[in-house]
Amino acid sequence: MSSFRKNVDACNDGNAPKGYCANQDYSEGSDYLVHDIAQHTNLRSGPHELLSRGVLGKRKLPVSPVKMLVGREGNCTGRGRFSSADGCHVLSRYLPVNGPRWVDRLQSRAYVSQFSADGSLFVAGFQKSHIRIYDVDKGWKVQKNILAKSLRWTITDTSLSPDQRFLVYSSLSPVVHIVNVRSAASESIANITEIHDGLDFSVDGYNDDDYDALGIFSVKFSTDGKELVAASSDNSIYVYDLESKRPSLRIPAHRSDVNTVCFADETGHLLFSGSDDHLCKVWDRRCFGTRGKAAGVLIGHLEGITFIDSRGDGRYFISNGKDQTTKLWDIRKMSSKTPYTRRPRDSDFDYRWMDYPTHARALKHPHDQSLATYRGHNVLRTLIRCYFSPAYSTGQKYIYTGSSDGSLYIYDLVTGAQVASCHGHEKPVRDCSWHPLYPMIITSSWDGVIARWEFPGSEEEPSEAGGRRQEKEKEGLAFED
Repeated sequence: MSSFRKNVDACNDGNAPKGYCANQDYSEGSDYLVHDIAQHTNLRSGPHELLSRGVLGKRKLPVSPVKMLVGREGNCTGRGRFSSADGCHVLSRYLPVNGPRWVDRLQSRAYVSQFSADGSLFVAGFQKSHIRIYDVDKGWKVQKNILAKSLRWTITDTSLSPDQRFLVYSSLSPVVHIVNVRSAASESIANITEIHDGLDFSVDGYNDDDYDALGIFSVKFSTDGKELVAASSDNSIYVYDLESKRPSLRIPAHRSDVNTVCFADETGHLLFSGSDDHLCKVWDRRCFGTRGKAAGVLIGHLEGITFIDSRGDGRYFISNGKDQTTKLWDIRKMSSKTPYTRRPRDSDFDYRWMDYPTHARALKHPHDQSLATYRGHNVLRTLIRCYFSPAYSTGQKYIYTGSSDGSLYIYDLVTGAQVASCHGHEKPVRDCSWHPLYPMIITSSWDGVIARWEFPGSEEEPSEAGGRRQEKEKEGLAFED
């Protein structure tokens, strides 16, 4: 039995080593999350009760895949096959934690990395203007090597269009650039080998000082590919219409930098945002009677919010906070009249260069509206990102996050147990991405390494990324200074 599986069972039995399981702030016992999302998750990732016959009543123990296979071959469910939930139950037991095996390495901090929706492509963005798009199905061959234009400090975010034809990338600038991913050029150097069109997110009324101060921290395509939503340093959310090539909406959303924003579901009506003012907000574009009026506010973080990921159902989302926690939210608990309140402590913590005060880790917001809190990782130095695990292979049973200690952490959504942690980077893991179909996670770190974690893992031995980098340099594909 693998070490992480032993620790999962130990967490469920209450015998895990100290500090291994997530801090269970808001419940007691093994039923960490008593809410309908727990029921939904169990329905999406649990085996049919007839396949689990003989182990009913032992809810703490996962049903053996062997027992499920026997039940399937005996057609005890009458379907003659596994349901999607049965498959998720089997697949979710085999976490992609074997590694790391290097995908690539540059002499530049990796800031963003994401699989495409179908998992065929992988995008990685680095501080020194570099973006690489890898063809996953062709042995991680670099399909397109992009040298970004007009970069300020770093690439803050990238987003692939739903049809995988275009990539947008943002920086600490009001202009977001768009690149044709399907063009013939393998080396896309801005306005030399290819045109990188600029999409100006500033609106009428900006003076020169305001314009220079505007930077984009997060940018995402809508499901239909017709709009972009962006979070900015001027405390606002922007919606950009790609057909008219102009911003269609600016929302003065928060009292500090908006670090993250995303669409809540496929409709594009609802937006979730998170800010350094430590608030999560929900925005409904259908009822903007009062411009800038949020549909609701969710309080619970003690520090600024670095990232938000939606479950995709328009109801639940998770957020990473500089208070060193990930929180789970249900927008039905939001309040439309929640006043802005100061954080319940008086220290001048700055996450960019300070460690989080030890005494502050025990503090809890007096009006916390979150469903659950997950602890164990560190959110320091940079805007660390967190996500729900894939619906196809896990039923979104887990949440996972990077960490400033150079690790990846995976938590059970319902029990709160830290079911795995992957250690292999020398510097903060800012972003991470779980393959939508297969047991594979990619981590990107400030050490410049893009690393692959799998189950069970390939036969190759872990090796440093320098060899792959040298191969690319020989092929003339590296843009390093």
